Formats: sequence, structure tokens, C-alpha cells
Amino acid sequence: MSLPSLTSWNAILSGYSQNEYHREAVMLFREMQFRKVRPDRTTFAIILSCCAGMGLLEGGKQIHAALLKSDVSTDLYVASGMIGVYSKCGKIEAAKHIFNTVPQYDIVCWNSMLAGLSLNSLDREAFTFFQQMLGKGMSPTEFSYATVLNCCSSLSSLSQGRQVHGLIMKNGHANDVYVGTGLIDMYCKCGDVDGARQFFDTMPCKNTVTWNEMIHGYAQNGHGEDAVRLFENMIEASFKPDCITFVAVLTACSHSGLVDIGLRIFDTMMQEHGVEPVSDHYTCVIDSLGRAGRFNEVEEIIDKMGCKDDPIIWEVLLSSCRVHANVKLARRAANELFRLDPTNSASYSLMANMYSSLDRWDDVEDVRGVMEEWQVSKEPGYSWV
Repeated sequence: MSLPSLTSWNAILSGYSQNEYHREAVMLFREMQFRKVRPDRTTFAIILSCCAGMGLLEGGKQIHAALLKSDVSTDLYVASGMIGVYSKCGKIEAAKHIFNTVPQYDIVCWNSMLAGLSLNSLDREAFTFFQQMLGKGMSPTEFSYATVLNCCSSLSSLSQGRQVHGLIMKNGHANDVYVGTGLIDMYCKCGDVDGARQFFDTMPCKNTVTWNEMIHGYAQNGHGEDAVRLFENMIEASFKPDCITFVAVLTACSHSGLVDIGLRIFDTMMQEHGVEPVSDHYTCVIDSLGRAGRFNEVEEIIDKMGCKDDPIIWEVLLSSCRVHANVKLARRAANELFRLDPTNSASYSLMANMYSSLDRWDDVEDVRGVMEEWQVSKEPGYSWV
């Protein structure tokens, strides 16, 4: 195509953006500029989305400067994109400034600002902003509700979450699967697992994410047996468990002492469900066995697994070894951690604490000597009190 139209340029840019080829989209946008093709609101919105996806603050600023010279600088579609860029790059004050200078708002613009506040952990401000949005007569979308429910979860504010739930029921969004998943997450993170399950059971449409959220909620709140039962219900209902499902149910087994059940579920991953275990799954199983002091089985799994370079696995094992005073395996775990990250003080501290609990003071001095050799310093502890 010798002289592609602006529509053609935008179509290709959109394709890159939707498939997360953000860098390629930025390069194509530059080529547009070299060819003197004048971008429109759609072009700017797409390229701003790419800058946000890459966390490319300088690119966003350059586009912002170009927008100020154009006739689309106050376009709602473009303004929402600018808010997204500054929010994802941690420049929330700049995002607020953009929002406050827009002459007229639509729900997309409000949602962009709401998401930006949530993304930057300004959850109380985001909830207040949501209330302002309602006061301005805006009708929240599924995205609005999912975002504000996430804020309620982060704040562990059950009362605010219930207020949002009431509004969701009133406005007819309760059957949306993503809003429903957000409600389950909110109730679980606020400690009301029964409320989460009650809502879960009334949902007309569920997907794998919904099941995962409820299983994970049980795991977070120490309801291991309920998590396992729900996992079995999920299989019976012909939903295919994914990688996250197994992390959730194996975590539940680990935290509730259901060691053999966890091992059985772990063994079914590849054999029955075609899910390849990764480091997160091995971490759950090793944690479960380590808590129970079944270190022979831990070593068998470690020798067979392929993800030996994940420090989390070795940290979990070292912590279990300290509890059960398994010095031999603790040394192996510590040596692996020293190899992977010799400047991390956590592994040295765990080893020194284990030796001191066993009155092996010479070994404590050896650990401290290695720390001095590597110039490792332990951050001093402090209290809010």
C-alpha cells in the first residue's frame, strides 16, 4: 500500500496494541510522523494506551506536548488515555490535573481516574471519588464496580463493600461475572467467607476465575477442607482448573495441614488436567511437607523439579528446617540461597537464628563472618508502637 489512509494506519496500530506489541506500535507511530501523516483522536488514544502499557512516561509526555498543539487536546477519549499514562507511571497528580482540565466528563474518563487512584494505592480517595461520581449523576459500569470493590478489598472495609454490593444489586450488575468475582474477593479479604460463598452460590454464570477466587478465599481464611471440597465441585461441574486454581487449592492444603490431600492433588495436575507444575506449585507442596517435618519427601521432590533457581522455594525450605532443627537440609537450602543471591540478609539471619536456638555459637560466628565477607547488612527491625 503506497499511500495508506489514516484509517489503515490506525487499524494496524490498533492491532499491535490489542496484541500487546506496544513497542512496535510506537515505532509505527514514529513512521507516521516521518511520513507527515496527521494523527487523529483515535491515533492518539491508541498510542497513549501503548505508552501506558509500557510505562513509557517520556513517550507519554511527548505525546501530551503534541496534543497541546492539536485540536483534540480536550477530547474525552484522548484525555482518558493521558490519565491512564500518568497513572500507570506513578504520576497521579498529573493525572488529576488532566482530569480537572477536561471541560466535560463521560463515564470512561471517570473510570480512568478511578482506576488510576486505585492503581496508586489511594483507595480511600478512590472510594470518595466513586461517591462523587455518583453525586454527579454518572451511572457506574461493570468496570467502575470492579475497581471500587478492589479498593474496598485493599482497605478491608466490609461496610463500604456491602454498600457497593447494595448498589450493584439495585442497578442490575450482580449477574456480571467480573463484578461477581470482585464481590467474592472483597468479602473474602474482609474475612466474611460465608458472605462470599453465599453470593458465589447465587451466581448464575461462573468462569474459572470465579471458582479460583472462591477457592483462594477459603485458603486465605484457613478453610482448607472447604477449599478442597469446592475444588472437587469445580471438577464435577466440568470447569477446567488452571495454574492459578492449583496454587489456590495447594495453598489451602498447606495452611490447613492437609499434606496427603495436597500431594494427591499435586499428582493429578499433569496426569489428569494437563497443567505443568511451576515454581509456585512446588513452593506450596514443599511448604506443606516442611511444616509436617517430612523432609525425605521434600528432598525427593527437590531433586526431581526443574525450577531449582527460584529462591522462594529455598527460603520456604530453610524456614521449615529452622522450625524442625534440620541442620543438614538447612545448610543445603542456605547454600543454594547464597549462590542465587549472596547479598540477601534473610537467609543468613535464618541460619544464624537456627544455630543460636541450638546453642551452636561457633556456627553463628561463621555465618556472621560470611556476612562480613560479602558485606551483607541486616536491616534493623522497628515497630509502629
